[in-house]
Amino acid sequence: MIYSPNPALLDQQTHAPATFLSFEGVYKVFPTPKGAYPALENVNFTVQAGEFICLIGHSGCGKSTLLNMVAGFSQPTHGQILLHGTPITQPGPDRMVVFQNYSLLPWKTAFENIDLAVRAVHPQLSQTDRAEIVWTNLALVGLTEAAHRRPGQLSGGMKQRVAIARALAIRPEVLILDEPFGALDAITREELQDELLEIWREQRCTVLMVTHDIDEALFLADRVIMMTNGPMATLGEDLSIPFPRPRNRDQLLDDPHYAELRNFALDFLFHRHAHQES
Repeated sequence: MIYSPNPALLDQQTHAPATFLSFEGVYKVFPTPKGAYPALENVNFTVQAGEFICLIGHSGCGKSTLLNMVAGFSQPTHGQILLHGTPITQPGPDRMVVFQNYSLLPWKTAFENIDLAVRAVHPQLSQTDRAEIVWTNLALVGLTEAAHRRPGQLSGGMKQRVAIARALAIRPEVLILDEPFGALDAITREELQDELLEIWREQRCTVLMVTHDIDEALFLADRVIMMTNGPMATLGEDLSIPFPRPRNRDQLLDDPHYAELRNFALDFLFHRHAHQES
């Protein structure tokens, strides 16, 4: 069976002018032994330069699939994702990904892991220039003293700091974060959330981040994109987060509007789009 999107929905594609990043009528269909699996259907939204966007939704709703297409690891079955008006068709140094499992080479030190990425993207740079970039980004995440340790000698939080430093060392326009703090304990997670916001304020790259944590999304994001359940998942709600920056976690939790937004998100996930038991 070949899955074809509804032509009426395809006619609803949005074409926003001069948008930094845009998703235009994006469908993604995966072949399976049982036939075509339509993971995403008619996803349309835009992202402005410098925005911090969090995507939330139940497992299987296509959040990571969307990020993979932004990264260029896969392409839409129908529709397109545009960066500066140009369709994304392959990976590039203007988009860097940080995964939950760190993806560090275990036989290389923290310094060497970052240097490897810088050398791959900027082979023309001298060793001295590369080293300066590496040290700058290690300092950015507070890991200069751990520069010569291998991943096996680092805590989970330190490994994720290395992964973030490696991504930032390329100076990407889009930082793609796929549940980067999901495997960390609560205290380390909050520390890295604060560090990530500080880095984002300094570098002002655009951030797309997948998370299952509603509180994390409300604390970090300018907007929270809420996905409906798969198959045929699509954009369910696009929440603008009104809290001024810099944000204080304790003050935010006491804000009645915070509780209102949190309850709205919880209602969306666990009532309007709750997973049905089979």
